[in-house]
Amino acid sequence: MLAETPVDLSPPVGEVARTRPRRARRAAGAWPYLLVLPTVAGTLFLLVYPLIRSVVISMQHFRIGELIRGGAPFVGLDNYRELFASHDFWAVVVRTVWWTAVNVVLIMVISTLVALLVARLGRRMRLAVMSGLVLAWAVPVLAATTVFQWMFQSRLGVVNWLLTTIGLDRFDGYTWFANGTATFVILVLLVVWQSVPFAALTLYAGLTTVPDELFESARIDGANARQVFRHVTFPMLRSLFGLITSLEIIWVFKCFAQIWAVSKGGPSGATTTLPVYAFQVAQSLHKYDLGAAISTVTVIFLLVVLVPHLRHLYRSEGAQA
Repeated sequence: MLAETPVDLSPPVGEVARTRPRRARRAAGAWPYLLVLPTVAGTLFLLVYPLIRSVVISMQHFRIGELIRGGAPFVGLDNYRELFASHDFWAVVVRTVWWTAVNVVLIMVISTLVALLVARLGRRMRLAVMSGLVLAWAVPVLAATTVFQWMFQSRLGVVNWLLTTIGLDRFDGYTWFANGTATFVILVLLVVWQSVPFAALTLYAGLTTVPDELFESARIDGANARQVFRHVTFPMLRSLFGLITSLEIIWVFKCFAQIWAVSKGGPSGATTTLPVYAFQVAQSLHKYDLGAAISTVTVIFLLVVLVPHLRHLYRSEGAQA
């Protein structure tokens, strides 16, 4: 009898060679998704879930009783109807728009001037100014707020002392935080002071990317500083200006900690913005459903303002590319 020849059932060498790279490519393609998975999960838990939960509460009758015993009934859009029928709500909306506009305009103008100044300074002075901006930016929000409160104290504040020293005696013991307009101005100064470093440093970084040849050509053609900025600097950094403006709108519109720490929305509601109003309604009046409705409307306002602006920036960037 002939000896049986063993049959080789293993795949051909070429097929094994083709299979291994394919598996390696699949594993390599899945690896980036695995790396970002914790970030995505954290974002969904910390941002998306609270937003959805807020929208759900805004459509329920959710007061102190429902908070304790649960079982909040669904009321549809009744909370939004009550909110939109309130004169106080629309007064707060107008004040929030005014608050945002004043702060954002001042932040962008001052930041642009500071960035242009830093670009013209020598190396040592540039380092000193940038170090000061970074230090100011690094100060915690509540720490800076406390410093501003000390500065404007009626008896021991340095602002009243300085004003009376130069001869303005009516500011001796002046109570800044008892006046709505004065409190509003102080909060604007605080928010602008905290926001300018980020915007100025970002704009300066953008200025360093503009070729010097463009500035030199404009000056040779006889352009002054204003014309150089209008026809060279701003067009080259249009997208950066738009992005910073969008970020500052978000930052100022949702500003809460400074206002609450200084005035809690007072005096007489002069510094009550939408985030502060939502907190007051939810925590002081225990109307959590209306507070959630105000928060949802705040997000919608931001989306209505920012989404078209960001789409325009994206299209402009694509057209330039």
